[in-house]
Amino acid sequence: MNKVRFNIKGKRSVDLIASDGENLLEAARRAGVMIDSPCSGNVTCGKCKVKIESGQVRTEKSRHISEAEMAQGIVLSCNSTIIEDIEVEVPDLASSFVNEMQITDLSVNENKNIKYVRKKMIKEGMTNASRLWSEIIKLPCPSIEDNSADEDRLKLYFKQQLGYEDIAISLNVIKKLPDAFRKNDFLIEVVYLKRREVAEILDVKPANSEKSVLYGIALDIGTTSVSACLVDMNTNEILTKASMGNAQVKYGADVINRIVYSEKPGGLEKLRRAIVDESINNLIEKLVNTIGISKEDIYEVCAAGNTTMNHLLLGLNPDYLRREPFIPVINDIPEMKCVELGITVNPEGKIYLAPSVASYVGGDITAGVFAVPVWMREDFTMLVDLGTNGEIVFGNKDFLMTCACSAGPAFEGGEISCGTRAVPGAIEQVTINDGDLRPFYNTIGQVSPVGICGSGIIDLICEMKRTGIINGKGRMERDLNHPRIKFDEYGIGQYYLYSKELDNGSKDVYITEIDIDSFIKAKGAVFSAIYILMESLDMSIDVLENIYVAGGIGTNLDITNAIALGMLPDIPVEKYYYIGNSSMQGCYLALTLSEGKDKIREISQNMTYMELSVHPTYMDEFISACFIPHTNMNLFPSLEN
Repeated sequence: MNKVRFNIKGKRSVDLIASDGENLLEAARRAGVMIDSPCSGNVTCGKCKVKIESGQVRTEKSRHISEAEMAQGIVLSCNSTIIEDIEVEVPDLASSFVNEMQITDLSVNENKNIKYVRKKMIKEGMTNASRLWSEIIKLPCPSIEDNSADEDRLKLYFKQQLGYEDIAISLNVIKKLPDAFRKNDFLIEVVYLKRREVAEILDVKPANSEKSVLYGIALDIGTTSVSACLVDMNTNEILTKASMGNAQVKYGADVINRIVYSEKPGGLEKLRRAIVDESINNLIEKLVNTIGISKEDIYEVCAAGNTTMNHLLLGLNPDYLRREPFIPVINDIPEMKCVELGITVNPEGKIYLAPSVASYVGGDITAGVFAVPVWMREDFTMLVDLGTNGEIVFGNKDFLMTCACSAGPAFEGGEISCGTRAVPGAIEQVTINDGDLRPFYNTIGQVSPVGICGSGIIDLICEMKRTGIINGKGRMERDLNHPRIKFDEYGIGQYYLYSKELDNGSKDVYITEIDIDSFIKAKGAVFSAIYILMESLDMSIDVLENIYVAGGIGTNLDITNAIALGMLPDIPVEKYYYIGNSSMQGCYLALTLSEGKDKIREISQNMTYMELSVHPTYMDEFISACFIPHTNMNLFPSLEN
């Protein structure tokens, strides 16, 4: 047995007893220490670097670790095993990802969109009220002549006075009846869900002078991040919001790596606990502490996540999602008590999970379509959700077609040499001067660069192409003699945005030809998916009247640059709209409109899914799109010289 001390830089230390030969990354996971590992320990991303401060580990050589780094004791934790007592310095970037990540939530502009869409839905006939309700009622006191049981007395009132044919009440609520009834002489407050002719009673308590404030939570469960907002269900007002990175990231940046990890002994439960305990319950704690309320006052949660996230939340085996013919365990998940999943709100509180359509089109998309709303529009509209996966929905009020492509983690900084997620210090906007090829950039938090995130990668590659640093294949011009352009021992080109040598920087931040190739494949996957979806309906891209871009990638996304790189269709920029977190908006609307949840379910049932992996021409279109902007310039007429 070996003693391991993890020193999280600038934060804290964690001690662990590890077995001889135990993998260092797995030991960190067991200790609850966050080490960024987008590839989940497959030795492909090079992100899980740590520094051995004392002692030694057995480690394998890797292209991700330079000779200079090896001399400093830097190793890949996934590629190292423990052989003696050690002290390990862990960068705090991964914990910053979870707690300080810049995440798309309900901004001022998005709140305006919600109000606009909500008014439109109400005008179309939806009820401007949630299903959650409370009543202060005075029951007749029992007597020798009127000796009905407490439960019968309550049900009779609901039938005779409120008109419900059926009343559902759980044993936990029944236990509250005797004391609650008699505290104020049978003057009580009842919290219940309206389900057409059925009233489902969630709480009974002695009445005060005014009705209690009831709360709900809209929750977006993303692969990379989790966001929540607390809603006053009496007024529909969003009171506060909170966001953080998805704690499952320590088991892999994308759904495939997490599915693979779930197959390891205890892996599925670790993933489930990570999303419930470390993410969702942490966010709920932040929400209630900000407002100063009790978690007992939260009675509804409306959540949306992709199909894999739903499986991991429920503890369902997700393995068959990644194996042809790509079958989920369940798409339309029945509403259940939050306590069944370990979510800490009122014990009778309900959670609704937006239904999925297929393995790679989940509830985040059905909720997003509800919020745009494509399903109400006359004109041809497209929703493009950009993240670890790219999901596309096209249609109008008459039809909805959808598909998904595996964009990989490149849009969010994964598997990019100096890529990072949207944490403080991430370069998010880039321009390059035409004359001296000098870069100018903005970082999140206006602090020194630690890496480059998705929107910055898009800007950077676009600027490198514009200034002639790279060609359409993403290769750097070999005849450029410039101090920011270098070639390694294998002849792979690198461009330095931030340099120890040139900028007196604390670290080097650069992009390589391999990184650019990864990005070109990611953008090619998105565009070819859009093209195939349109082609399958015998429609040209010209018919698009609106494209709504959703997801965290869009926070600082320059649409002009995205078109110039061939990632998005070449239509007028004014037809693009950044919708932000469409999933969260859909969840909020479902909370506050009585028919909202049923409408999302109807949307999911009416969407036609296209599986791109078996489409006969998808691979050809993908290869054609793996060029900047595209091998077929007829698709990008505005970019032709």
